[in-house]
Amino acid sequence: MKLSDFIVADAVIPELKAGTKEEAIREMVGSLCRAGQIAAEHEQTIVSAIMKREELGSTGIGRGVAVPHTKHSSVGSLIATVALSSSGLDFASLDGENVYILFLLVSPPDRPGDHLRGLETITRHLKSDDFCRFLRQSRTREAIVDLLKEVDDQAGS
Repeated sequence: MKLSDFIVADAVIPELKAGTKEEAIREMVGSLCRAGQIAAEHEQTIVSAIMKREELGSTGIGRGVAVPHTKHSSVGSLIATVALSSSGLDFASLDGENVYILFLLVSPPDRPGDHLRGLETITRHLKSDDFCRFLRQSRTREAIVDLLKEVDDQAGS
């Protein structure tokens, strides 16, 4: 699976305005709505579902990265967006560090395999220090999307 298979380019946020975890999640889900991937009437329930997932344990996986995610019946296929925070957010991360890179994932409940493959694809790339460094240096939506395509091409999957 490639990042470009499910990351919605029009929903990528090069600089989050959010100052908190919930604001960041709300901003990212809103971006997927504006990109036409989530119907407005489902925006709040998706934000609530992601926040409920966060209560189980932070999706701030360490090294400045968070991957908030949920399953929701309003989406027909796996969708995701990427957001960057140059100042960092307190995400209650496992390592206690602020988060600068966020990937938010929403998938249909009847496609658990896609959900897991999406998470695996994201985390595989996030293990690369070079990928994280280049991503954090990206200042525009186009630069982020280009980087995602580049790593897809390198992965050859």
